[in-house]
Amino acid sequence: MKKTIVLLVLLTVSFLILQELASAQILKRNRIRNPKGTTPMSIETAEFGKTADGKTVDLFKLDNGRGITVEVLSLGGVIYSFNVPDKNGETTNISANLETVAEYEKARPFFGALVGRYGNRIAKGKLTLDGKEYTLPINNGLNSLHGGKKGFDTVVWNVKKLKGRDYVGLELTYSSADGEEGYPGKLDVTVVYKLDNKNRWTMDYSATTDKTTVLNLTNHTFWNLAGFSATQTNTNHEHLLTLNADRFLPTDNTLIPTGELKSVEGTPFDFRQPHKIGERISQVEGAHFAGGYDHCFVLNQKKPGQLTLCADILEPNSGRTMRIETTEPGVQFYSGNFLNGSTSAFGHQYTKHSAFCLETQHFPNSPNNPDFPSTVLKPGETFRSTTIHTFGVKK
Repeated sequence: MKKTIVLLVLLTVSFLILQELASAQILKRNRIRNPKGTTPMSIETAEFGKTADGKTVDLFKLDNGRGITVEVLSLGGVIYSFNVPDKNGETTNISANLETVAEYEKARPFFGALVGRYGNRIAKGKLTLDGKEYTLPINNGLNSLHGGKKGFDTVVWNVKKLKGRDYVGLELTYSSADGEEGYPGKLDVTVVYKLDNKNRWTMDYSATTDKTTVLNLTNHTFWNLAGFSATQTNTNHEHLLTLNADRFLPTDNTLIPTGELKSVEGTPFDFRQPHKIGERISQVEGAHFAGGYDHCFVLNQKKPGQLTLCADILEPNSGRTMRIETTEPGVQFYSGNFLNGSTSAFGHQYTKHSAFCLETQHFPNSPNNPDFPSTVLKPGETFRSTTIHTFGVKK
């Protein structure tokens, strides 16, 4: 009888221990899925305004439940705001924007926009494919820039909301007609934005065509990790920038690459170790750069198309950090040289060097330089590209 009682007690104790362990595992899993101090991820939608031709522009607000919210416009796929906490937990928008649809249409500043068909410059608006020459609109000195006079930043994209276990996102689609802005082929483009619970912002690009064409897709967000304030203008000079690039592309005086892949060694373009953006900015020679950086850097990829570290950025006063990884072979570092105060929003002006861009992409003018990685897309092929931004704080 005593043995039976002892056995029952042992079984009961064992059962309670197993139950506690199981409960602990459940709690652990729940903490991973919904960490302490967070709120559920969400997507909200509102009408932002209408274009000059009457099309509705929607605004989508993505919240990852960990303090980061991103607002996106259907017009141009624009990243309208990117709100990130600093080392003290204070949240600020760190991406440049404008207030109305009319301002975006008038100024066309590319703030936060999807850029295509061809991001960056094509010399004299000329390219040849399969023995046929194509002429593109000239909209930047002697050259065609960012897709021409009506690039992907000017169109209203179709947007579908996405939600997964650990992310919220948007699927943006646009069909560019054969001959649009001079480019051959009907091009069907899909861009997927994802904001996950690890504070990562992922941009996945894909495209197909029915004729041989070229494309170079990128996003043109202007960043300032200190935030944009109505009471003061923060330059980008104090940002510490690291670029994973041993070489860069020198250009002519129209900002077209010469074709040389030049070592950064001993130049103001050497960001292999952290340097303040403003530390050597005055050493960048050439009036065509307007007193700053506007150069494509060749990333140190081990294999073409492999996800590679691109850049690390730290804004020391706020403590905000941003890491960029990409499958693209290059990144255009632009230090906001041509911002001149003529554009403003919410009480602050966009003055020279008040923001910077790191546009992951193929090289400028690649269609006219056979030694550069190809930007040609043929029928039956699918273009794919991924860029990931990861945000954090350094206290």
